[in-house]
Amino acid sequence: MFLSVFDIFKIGVGPSSSHTVGPMVAARRFADEDLRPLAGKARRLTVSLHGSLAFTGKGHGTDRAIALALAGEAPDTIDPDRIPAILESVTSAKTLAGIGLPEVGFNPVADILFDYGPPLPGHANGMTFRAIDADGAALMERVFYSVGGGFVARADELAAAGGEGIAVAAAANPSVSYPFATAAEMLRMGRTSGLSVAELKRANEMARVSDVHLDAGLDRIWQAMNACMNRGLALSGELPGGLKVKRRAKEIHQKLLAEHGANSLQPHRIMDWLSIYAMAVNEENAAGGRVVTAPTNGAAGVIPAVIRYYLEHCVGADRAGVRTFLLVAAAIGGIIKHNASISGAEVGCQGEVGSASAMAAAGLAAALGATNAQIENAAEIALEHHLGMTCDPIGGLVQVPCIERNALGAVKAVSAASLALRGDGSHFVPLDNCIETMRQTGLDMSERYKETSKGGLAVNVVAC
Repeated sequence: MFLSVFDIFKIGVGPSSSHTVGPMVAARRFADEDLRPLAGKARRLTVSLHGSLAFTGKGHGTDRAIALALAGEAPDTIDPDRIPAILESVTSAKTLAGIGLPEVGFNPVADILFDYGPPLPGHANGMTFRAIDADGAALMERVFYSVGGGFVARADELAAAGGEGIAVAAAANPSVSYPFATAAEMLRMGRTSGLSVAELKRANEMARVSDVHLDAGLDRIWQAMNACMNRGLALSGELPGGLKVKRRAKEIHQKLLAEHGANSLQPHRIMDWLSIYAMAVNEENAAGGRVVTAPTNGAAGVIPAVIRYYLEHCVGADRAGVRTFLLVAAAIGGIIKHNASISGAEVGCQGEVGSASAMAAAGLAAALGATNAQIENAAEIALEHHLGMTCDPIGGLVQVPCIERNALGAVKAVSAASLALRGDGSHFVPLDNCIETMRQTGLDMSERYKETSKGGLAVNVVAC
């Protein structure tokens, strides 16, 4: 099993990797792979959203994402500041002229349908694309699933992958030197080879990219994360969506800067720094800005916050440490995705912020010189203490409790890494068992608590 660091960390736009980025990718795939061959026959395109995409799609901008993709945009290159103008253009045109199919009618208001019935069988995030001829008959129908973290699979691909949802990424990957699918295998390969987790992961990545290109790509990921964080620390005002949630990262950041060097003892200040780093990213995500899925948009603030903590508050931190951090975090994220899920619609927020916290804990421990056993221990501690966490966004928006939840995920990650570094790596609960527990908990969890906004805070706090 191999998922590249560049599969785990993808540059996109907010507010959701599964509800925004994934649908954009799916819409472009359908248009390019299925609709273009029907040029001259297809006269209209409709899209039905099912399951969690229907229930929280409006708050997550799923319909907007699909319209943007069908206007020719991609999540990693779109200019967030141009989104309103692009949407106005495609709505006015009422065709797919933006991708060279002006004869195919498409009205985002009428042709994107929210199906509030039972979800499709493959996954909670289902989409049905239909190409319709001049007589109103369906020429082509294709089901896609957005399976978390921006990963997308057609129904047949998902079935072929046994429901794992990584068929497309896996098919494109070459064989690797250390194909670990579990933490136990990772540790065993490390013992046999004498390599660290970061070295194992680097060797696998180099099966498809050079060492120089790998480092450049890792640096680009961190630069995108840091730019998002800096933008979040600089902006104020109210987040879109109707909840009237105010950005707080800038104000708290200014207070922390003003307190710098103060004589008053504030031992909790380091946690405030961690928190605002994470909040800055997730406020940007909630505003539809450019973020890096880490491993999802809803959990995008945890890893950047802990990397910033590492660089600004840890002695000896350097660029090489950031690369080690990202490689190890991706290794842990790949194991979690392979054996459980990183999708809030599938297993709740334990799969999003919980996974991000485990990845960040492992990455920080590695950057600080941890052994492989300590790295696995750090990931397990962080994930274990997110087990059972539900996904219940108020109003279907990735704002409350999501923004603060990232802050706490970052704090837990640092605590987990610190505890692991204080020990020798031996511990009671293996990471693999913790991941399996998360998977089973997700299966048992009511759909009300899996990104449908039908339970938890979403129904106990009035969204107005």
